[in-house]
Amino acid sequence: MKFSRRVTGFFLAAAVVLVPVVFAAEAGESVQMNPMTGKPVAYAGQFSSARVMVPDVYRPKMREMRGVWMATVENIDFAPHTDAAAFRRDYLTAVENLKRANFNAVIFQVRPMNDAFYPSKLNPWSRWMTGTEGRGLGAFDPLDFMVKEAHRRGLEFHAWLNPYRVVSSTKLRKMAYLNTLDRNNFARRNPHCVLEVRRADGTWSLLLNPGDPRVIRHILATVREIVESYPVDAIHFDDYFYLYGGIGTADYSTFHQYNPHGLALEDWRRANVDAVVRGVKNELTAYNRRSGHKVVFGISPFGIWANRKDMSAGSLTGGLQSFFVQHADTRGWVKKGWIDYIAPQLYWPFSQDVAAYAALADWWSEVVKGTNVNLYIGHAAYRLGAERRWPADELADQLRYNCKRGEIDGSIFFSYRNVFTPSNRAMREGVGKVLRDYWRSPALPPIYRNVQP
Repeated sequence: MKFSRRVTGFFLAAAVVLVPVVFAAEAGESVQMNPMTGKPVAYAGQFSSARVMVPDVYRPKMREMRGVWMATVENIDFAPHTDAAAFRRDYLTAVENLKRANFNAVIFQVRPMNDAFYPSKLNPWSRWMTGTEGRGLGAFDPLDFMVKEAHRRGLEFHAWLNPYRVVSSTKLRKMAYLNTLDRNNFARRNPHCVLEVRRADGTWSLLLNPGDPRVIRHILATVREIVESYPVDAIHFDDYFYLYGGIGTADYSTFHQYNPHGLALEDWRRANVDAVVRGVKNELTAYNRRSGHKVVFGISPFGIWANRKDMSAGSLTGGLQSFFVQHADTRGWVKKGWIDYIAPQLYWPFSQDVAAYAALADWWSEVVKGTNVNLYIGHAAYRLGAERRWPADELADQLRYNCKRGEIDGSIFFSYRNVFTPSNRAMREGVGKVLRDYWRSPALPPIYRNVQP
């Protein structure tokens, strides 16, 4: 989901003069200083040099999201297990850590690569669970156990799915790779529903074809299977839709086959992603009405929807644009009420030249204003200490800045291991300050205004 190559690979744009949304300084605020220059940080990097004012004190809300992503892909945050007892032990350690640190939600990756961390009729057991795709842990149901133990400790459980990914990078061509998958894998059973895209390094990415109706039906059926079988609090999608690097001509035949309204290629691709997002919301709405539950739908997209130089409603940024590259209309989903919360990955510091934190936090706050969609900020705990522009104080400063905007309902950190097994001093100090000073008392989860039982 969230790797450094995704957040540093910008398409730099020429500086333009734009008018930022800047809020007047209030008592108890200080000028944010650039750790590399020692001068006041620019509000929007190269797009506005206005000063950034950050509150001196963090003011926790009675209700605010305090979440963490637990990534299973490549076993980032959760190791493979060969027996149920070890799985139980490690998961219980994790949720106990979260409870003691006053988190109130765990976003656990249950479908990292077209697979499952639960017994499924639609998807095979994940290779990241046991080390072998298709192999489970006997009669043990991991998801049933995880949801119950999270709830026992007062934690929300958000079931995190990657909708399209088959494999991020492989040296094998499509059919050779598909033949390595479990026979129950949708991609292996439906090779014509899989796109093969050559990467810049010469390897191949495989993804389910967003434009194929069979793929859309499969994703919706997967969501339906989860919510009808487990009392999860949310279905959560990450930032992977169409590939970050583009797909070239890989879907041209599908475009000509499944385009009854004669849309232009880029609009057609966005419509395909829209169909999944709208479809998941409709599935959950129908389920909630039948059951009386309130399962919510959240998405954590790339932090830039579009740059203002290309879209008048865009942000004061100059980086990769999810609207054009991933064909993900993240702003549109909020405005149309197709999601219940959005958690943009603002994995940049205040001092970033083309994607400054303050400008993006304000932009997303304006996006949700007047809607019923909750806004959480995705924070890059994993980047603390990675470079000079990411000092130990950066995370705490970002959380205090969030207090300026009433629209921000909390934070989610990437990722679990960076919170509880930090790899450097800045990470340890930065996360420690938040947990020790800002989250020293529990908070209730936010109320969702966009979902009805």
